[in-house]
Amino acid sequence: MAVELKGRTAIVTGSSKGIGLAIAEALARANANVVVSARHPAEVTEAARRLEALGEGKILGIPCDVSRLDDVRRLVGQTVETLGGLDILVNNAGFGVFAPVGEIEPETWDRLIGTNLSGVFYCCHEAIPHLEKSEDAWIINIASLAGKNPMAGGAAYNASKFGLVGFSEALMLDVRQQGIRVNYIMPGSVATYFNQNEPGEKDAWKIQPEDIGQVVMDLLALPKNSLVSRVEMRPSRPPKR
Repeated sequence: MAVELKGRTAIVTGSSKGIGLAIAEALARANANVVVSARHPAEVTEAARRLEALGEGKILGIPCDVSRLDDVRRLVGQTVETLGGLDILVNNAGFGVFAPVGEIEPETWDRLIGTNLSGVFYCCHEAIPHLEKSEDAWIINIASLAGKNPMAGGAAYNASKFGLVGFSEALMLDVRQQGIRVNYIMPGSVATYFNQNEPGEKDAWKIQPEDIGQVVMDLLALPKNSLVSRVEMRPSRPPKR
């Protein structure tokens, strides 16, 4: 079922490429006002330019490092000031570091937790007062199957995603009576630039970013009295081992 989002405003973090960009494109095609956000200004400008031709909504590009509270306050504040409110927050910004614990520098640990976990907290903390004013508010967190499946060399990434899963579950209980629905999506292997991957034909078997964009739209189409709190996604036919 097609979703019409005209007049509704969404922020998507980490949306200059990959999963975030695919989600932003899906929202734009549904005529939402979409705020594109990522750390690098040039990439944000280019992503926003791509979205402008997709729908009838307004497109805004705001550079933001979600691990910095001041950046997040500016992101949410400028969105509300320019577009008049906030209805949908998609927390997608994140990255991975994969190494044994003894080989992970403390500064790397801090940066990863700051982006993947604290960044989600900052965005939710700043957005909730505005989402409470919406007639149909959503927070959608992009987690990972690594949020329930530990792996050797994945201690930092696992910690951030296990934490995000727990945070999302508790957040859902915190804000459901305020009319804010919280969902988190847990993808497996996705054809993106994650972990220095260069997407190409070799990734055809993986989940595609557009698949996750479609799931976001399916969630937003749910009747108001229902909530699918978690979605797990896996490639339907991975290579045999």
